[in-house]
Amino acid sequence: MDLKRRALALAGLGLAMPALAQPRFPSRPITITVPSPAGGGTDYAARLIAEPLGQILGQPVVVENRPGGNDVVGLMAVARAQPDGHALLMGYCGTMAGRAAIGGTGGISTTNDFLPIGQVSDTPQLIVSHPSLPVKTLPELVAYAKANPSKISYASAGSGSMHHLGTELLKSRAGIDMLHVPYRGTGETISDLIAGRVQFYMNSPPPLVALLRDGKVRGLCVSSNERHPGLPELPSAAEAGFRDLPLNVWFALFAPKDVPAETRQQLTNALQKTLQDENLRRRAFEAGSLVSFATPEQTTQRLNKEIEGWKATAQQANIKAE
Repeated sequence: MDLKRRALALAGLGLAMPALAQPRFPSRPITITVPSPAGGGTDYAARLIAEPLGQILGQPVVVENRPGGNDVVGLMAVARAQPDGHALLMGYCGTMAGRAAIGGTGGISTTNDFLPIGQVSDTPQLIVSHPSLPVKTLPELVAYAKANPSKISYASAGSGSMHHLGTELLKSRAGIDMLHVPYRGTGETISDLIAGRVQFYMNSPPPLVALLRDGKVRGLCVSSNERHPGLPELPSAAEAGFRDLPLNVWFALFAPKDVPAETRQQLTNALQKTLQDENLRRRAFEAGSLVSFATPEQTTQRLNKEIEGWKATAQQANIKAE
């Protein structure tokens, strides 16, 4: 072979090398980071999809709880991870939109540092009270709060959480006052709610359904315009006189911003297939969670819209990042 042919052959081999070097995805176990303690709605959403998602992708999917700093610790871990699709985030709307709206995510931007893979669930919140309060409906609670200003304490998972912003929005619409008691996570909140140290709370159904059925909390209503199909005995917020409260809780899967487009699409396809499984949907429904896939584009639009909406609520209630 003359020198010219040899050079062309080597050049061709060199051009082929990068293609051959591309690793197959996934090449190792995938981690879904939950930036809050175990036992909450974000943790539930991650564990709901982990095993079946891993079966579809052909690699184990493990859930890692990394709480701290109002979820910033977990957010930062994923934002700074290698963007190859093996490090994912289960995003909670209260963090991705609510805390983002008040500047409560540190140096992390929930819109610029992550790309959505797809929405996992979209569920009305349960609005509950401690049984010691002499109320059985939301209108009764409003009347009691007006007659007893600042005597009711409500719990949240910190500034900017859906429990916090949602309750402040409800307070504004109802013209009532309640004392805010922030917690680090759902587990601590539930313990104090059961003990009666806080008397009012709203959250996604999974952490509350068993307590509701055991009589440890009293269900006042769900936060949507329609009744929850899994909890038909509870009135809707619209029936209680509060229509169009933007309080549904949603969870979505996110990847670091520089994840390759083909990897992102593979993950989106796998997530959509995972959420079509009837057994998974039934288990979620029994826990009070409504599985609802949304595309990356739809999730992005919702995230941006809710950030702007919660900015207005935070400004009105003078809510600032802790």
